[in-house]
This record gives sequence, C-alpha cells and structure tokens, in this order.
Amino acid sequence: MRVAIASDHGGFALKEELKGYLAAELGHQVVDLGPGDEQPVDYPDFALQAAVAVAAGLVERAVMVDGAGIGSCMVANKVAGCRGALCYDLSTALNAREHNDANLLTLGAGLIGRNLARQIVKAFLETDFAGGRHARRVEKIKALDQGLSS
Repeated sequence: MRVAIASDHGGFALKEELKGYLAAELGHQVVDLGPGDEQPVDYPDFALQAAVAVAAGLVERAVMVDGAGIGSCMVANKVAGCRGALCYDLSTALNAREHNDANLLTLGAGLIGRNLARQIVKAFLETDFAGGRHARRVEKIKALDQGLSS
C-alpha cells in the first residue's frame, strides 16, 4: 500500500519512527510529506498536504502526527474525499476503518507512546471497511463533500 506520512514539529520524532516501521516491517511504500526536521511548523499545513494526497488518490491512506492529533483531524476533514480519524487506541483504529472507512489517521505524539502508535497504525492499515449497514452511512458522509445531505 502507498501511505503518506506527515507531522508537525511535535510529532516529528514519532513520524520518523513510524516511517521506518511502515516501510521496513509492514512493507508499505511511504511518501514522506514532511517536515524534514524538528523546527517549528504549523500542523495545518502538513495535515492539509496529507489530506489532499488521500483525496486526490495519490496514496491509499495517510498518517498525520501532531501533539494531540485533534487539530490535524479537523483540518483533514475539511478536504472533500478525506475521512480523517483521531485514534488513540486499537478500538478507535478498528472502528474508524470498519465502520467509517477512514482514510487518514491522526495521532497525538504527546498522548500515546511509540509501541501503541505502531499498533494503531498497523490496525488502521490492515483493517478493511466492513460495508453492509455502514456503507449507507459512509455514503452520507461522502455526500457532504458535494454539499448535500439526506
């Protein structure tokens, strides 16, 4: 799978850790959207790049790491075609994929440790959308991208 990864300065160290994990241990093709170091940057800039990459189909999924994951999730969900989910444990990662067909994961580097982050990323990338009764609901989310509601 082609996976984009990005962060702000607060998530840089965890991004670098996950980048290696994604490629070496999980076998994914990783697209690093930055930043290249821990100098202060604004998370909306990098969350937007990750969301656009997913929405445009340049990658299948994306991971964005900032201090808490909240702001980046807000940014991601402003982009039509991106369904971002802030996940902080395995249950939220599984639910985001199975029920919501989320395609962008946000993580809070200041809230979770390295090992839990790895587990969440693995679950997020390896869990399929369940479809069924959830498909109708995801279609309603997608319709909002066109300014429609039902």
